[in-house]
Parts: sequence; structure tokens; C-alpha cells
Amino acid sequence: MNIIVARSAGFCFGVRRATQMALEAAAGGEQIASLGPIIHSPQMVAKLEAMGVRVIDSVQEARQGRVIIRSHGITVQEREELVRRGLEIVDATCPFVKNAQNCAKMLDEEGYTLVLVGEREHPEVKGIVSYVRSSNVYVVATPDEARSLPAAQRLGIVAQTTQSSENLESIVRICLEKCSELRVIKTICDATSVRQNEAREIAGKVDVMLVIGGHNSANTTRLATICQAIVPRTYHIETASGMDPAWFDHVESVGVTAGASTPSWIIEEVLDRLRSLGKDGEDGGK
Repeated sequence: MNIIVARSAGFCFGVRRATQMALEAAAGGEQIASLGPIIHSPQMVAKLEAMGVRVIDSVQEARQGRVIIRSHGITVQEREELVRRGLEIVDATCPFVKNAQNCAKMLDEEGYTLVLVGEREHPEVKGIVSYVRSSNVYVVATPDEARSLPAAQRLGIVAQTTQSSENLESIVRICLEKCSELRVIKTICDATSVRQNEAREIAGKVDVMLVIGGHNSANTTRLATICQAIVPRTYHIETASGMDPAWFDHVESVGVTAGASTPSWIIEEVLDRLRSLGKDGEDGGK
């Protein structure tokens, strides 16, 4: 049986940068906290906690020392409160997320009613929304939600960085019918598009697809959804322990991809587990 591994599986630039910053900060031996999990990988978060990086859920829990801003970013109000408390900030916000924040702010300042394509409760989305000072902002996750938007003279659209291009394009088409002027800034991360395109290509060649990453990871969940539509036998797992050997009975080919927050050692453990089941073969170039 062939094993085809996506070339881009695993850490993207922003996650690698945030993780490295957290590891370097932890190596200093000082008190340090992360405002929210640094990335959406429970295993990586646990590793950092073992090194002394305490995860906190609110600014109020940050009393002294240094505070890491997670890769998804935080709200304007949270940042202002950290500064007010005199805490040292280690800003690990992904540059692509910062770009989305700045684009949302710019469109708002230029008088556009903002449409943010994303998941309302995701921390990245909450952070982007906080940069919009007016009340003219709508968060929509699907074309159906976009159809419920009120008409506006001028609409500006940005997207959560891990959204799919197809979803963004569908919502843009709907918004075209609701305004006289539409401005779209494509803030989807290039790494997201590459991963999704690779996942589609591999899923079309295999009998079973494994998507590795945290169940709390939006980009990993979206990869699983994309693959599921192509090959129904798609399984979203966090680690090798989540694999069932029965999935691979009478299977000729397995595809493997991973979300942008998935550490390389977890991917390797999954591949080792596959090989231990006697599933050796092609390794798609990774």
C-alpha cells in the first residue's frame, strides 16, 4: 500500500515563528504566560507548559513577568490592558493575521461596512473585529449567512486567514448583489491555500485520508472537511493513538496531511504507526 504525504503538512511560517518565540522565551527561566494557547496543538501547548509557559484565559490572570500573544492574535482591548498593567509583551501574532487586522481597520476608516468571512467565536476573528471602531461589521461563515446581510452602499470584505478561497468567493458573489461598491482584500494565508490544494489532489488519489491536527484547529478541521467531500473515508486525528487499524483493511493507498499547527514529531509518529501496520510505500516527497 502506498502512503502519500503532503509536502506542506505541518507547521506554517506563522506557527513556526510563534512556537520558536515561545520556546526562546521559556528558555530564559522567567515567569511567562501565554494569553490563550500559543497555537491550536494541545500537544505543543503541553510541551510548553512543561517548560514553564502557563496558559491564561484572560488578561486579568496576568500579574507579572512576560506575556506571549498567541499566533491568532488578541483584541485591541486586551493589548491595551496588558500595556496598562506594565507587562512585557512577546508578540507572536502571525504576520498574516496582523495584515488582516490592519486591512479591517483600513476599510472601516474608509467608510466601508465590513464583512468578515470567518468563524465568529474563533480568537483570530474576535481580534480582527476589535480593530473595527464603528458598529458596521458583520461576521459570516457561510453563503447562507451572507444572504441574510442587509443591503449597504459600500461593502468591504476580508477573511479569516484560514478560510477556503471557495467559501470566500461564494460570499463575494452574494455580496455583489447587496451593494453599489464592493472592495475585497484577500487576506487568506498563502500556506492555507497550498495545504488545501494539496489535500484535494491527494484525496483524489487514495482510498483513505488521514488529517492530523488539533480538533480545536480551524485550518485542520477545514482540511478534513475538504478531504471528506472527496474521499468519505477521511479521519481527523490528533495523534497516532487515534488511529484504528481496521481503517486500513483492504486499502491500497493512504493519504496523509496535517494542519498548520501540527508539530513534525506527531506527523512522524503517525507515519511510523502506519508502517508498523505493514503499510509501507510511497512518501509523496516530504
